[in-house]
Amino acid sequence: MSPLFIAGPCVIESTDVLDVVAAELLRLQEQYHLDIYFKASFDKANRTSISSFRGPGLEKGLQMLADVKAKFGLRLLTDIHEAWQAAPAAEVVDVLQIPAFLCRQTDLLVAASQTGKVVNIKKAQFLSGQDMRYPVEKARESGATEVWLTERGNSFGYNNLVVDFRNIADMLAFTPRVIMDCTHSVQRPGAACGKTGGNREFVPSMALAAKAFGATGYFFETHPDPDHALSDGPNMLRLEDLETVIKGLL
Repeated sequence: MSPLFIAGPCVIESTDVLDVVAAELLRLQEQYHLDIYFKASFDKANRTSISSFRGPGLEKGLQMLADVKAKFGLRLLTDIHEAWQAAPAAEVVDVLQIPAFLCRQTDLLVAASQTGKVVNIKKAQFLSGQDMRYPVEKARESGATEVWLTERGNSFGYNNLVVDFRNIADMLAFTPRVIMDCTHSVQRPGAACGKTGGNREFVPSMALAAKAFGATGYFFETHPDPDHALSDGPNMLRLEDLETVIKGLL
């Protein structure tokens, strides 16, 4: 199975940021013949602080994503947090993503699966790879024809994550598309004074380790200026470094 790539900014900040990232993803797609999806969130409903930037919201955010598709022809992925968001999001994007903390929410999984879109379920920080068999069953029994799983690390005490790469092999036992979230796995949740910290310098190593364990996809949040990004900046990959990381995986 050829590797799949998901990349884009954490949250929709502005048209300019979307266009800069999308243009680079299109260049990489054409140069390296990549199977790539553009990712950005219209709402980050799980930010650490109530004062943190969440995004433009469903209506405006989906229009901005639709504009990216129209301008660049890229396939789209976005996450949903409530069941009612599934149908309108499915009108615009190609893949509906279920956030890690919500991967056991039955109504959310059912609503996403009933749209007919690909459903990407992120493994919760408190579950094993083997535990993800049950969210997959919920999705398939609700009508999903294609279900992906994404590894993003497990909680390790307070404000830290650790990746057990055996989870990739465990999840491959019941779904063929297992993606490594190489940027969220280097997070330090809530460890930056009301924000999530992270160590982006470990992102390339996370990707290569996942490849060794058989990952069939890679997820990179990326930004032209992550130090000034409005969400997840410390763990996002600099856009200028994305090509080198992808070349290393190819």
